[in-house]
Amino acid sequence: MIEGFAVPDFVSDFWHYYIAIITAVGILFSLWLLKSQSVVKKLAPGEEAELMHPVWDGDLQELNNPLPNWWRWMFFLLTVFAIVYLVIFPGMGKYPGTLGWSSGKEWQDEKARVDAEFDKVFQPFAGMDMMAVAADPTAKKMGEHLFLTYCSQCHGSSGQGGSGFPNLTDNQWLFGGTPDDIKNSIAGGRVAEMPGGLAGDEQGAKEVANYVLSLGGKPHDATLASVGKEKYAACAGCHGEDGKGMAAAGFPSIVDDAWQYGGTEAAITESIVKGRKGGMPAQLELLGENKVHLLSAYIWGLGGGQQPAPAEPEVAPEVAAEPVAEPATPEAAPATM
Repeated sequence: MIEGFAVPDFVSDFWHYYIAIITAVGILFSLWLLKSQSVVKKLAPGEEAELMHPVWDGDLQELNNPLPNWWRWMFFLLTVFAIVYLVIFPGMGKYPGTLGWSSGKEWQDEKARVDAEFDKVFQPFAGMDMMAVAADPTAKKMGEHLFLTYCSQCHGSSGQGGSGFPNLTDNQWLFGGTPDDIKNSIAGGRVAEMPGGLAGDEQGAKEVANYVLSLGGKPHDATLASVGKEKYAACAGCHGEDGKGMAAAGFPSIVDDAWQYGGTEAAITESIVKGRKGGMPAQLELLGENKVHLLSAYIWGLGGGQQPAPAEPEVAPEVAAEPVAEPATPEAAPATM
């Protein structure tokens, strides 16, 4: 379901019957038309065929004569071909045809074949550490081609993003900028949403916006900010009392300069009133593991990637010391008299 809309009508069975009926009626009408033109009207002696209007240049005219037989039979055969086609292939609504062919399945098969060929090229980098892949000139060039093909439409050819699309070259990462974080974002996608609030209260939203600006030390109206501080309590649950957010939960900081939808008073006010909903679709199914791995390394190497957390040193398990057996005490010799 699309947010804010009901399930589209095009998934209703009505359209299946609509298409099937229109197709069937079209074929029946064609057969009727051809049949009606097969009746030869006999002219009485001396009678001339009806003259059709208009007449061009005085001499070029058209008479109402029956269609030639070769023409009619050609269209009869084409109609029969259409009927056979609709039995074998899909064309009557949801009817799949006797062969079960579909353009979607054909695309999937072709994609699988092409992916198998490309995987041979990507395979050498599949098992490499992503930071090592990012440093490899060949892998970097391949990653750039992938980025320009699949990512540049939103993030820009240089990765610096734009309004509504995050910059991938800075160190501001809402969901983490380590190699693994980036790979998880590409493979599984991300969803970020802020519900709208203070609908109809433009002034209240402006007051909260000024308080948000004050949290980041940016120019603001102190009077409006003092009033908005109390109303900000509804925002603190996600963004924190200090506005620094909770990165682990996907709630952004609002005291830095990384404003995806703009950090002006007007833009913040609009975000508060209308809310925001952004997201990145999951790419693993489309691209496959090898492409995602290479692409993640390239994005990490654009300059804003964060270093992975250092691995904790392995601690050898403690082995309980075996008790040392005490030397046996010699038995006392029997006393002699």
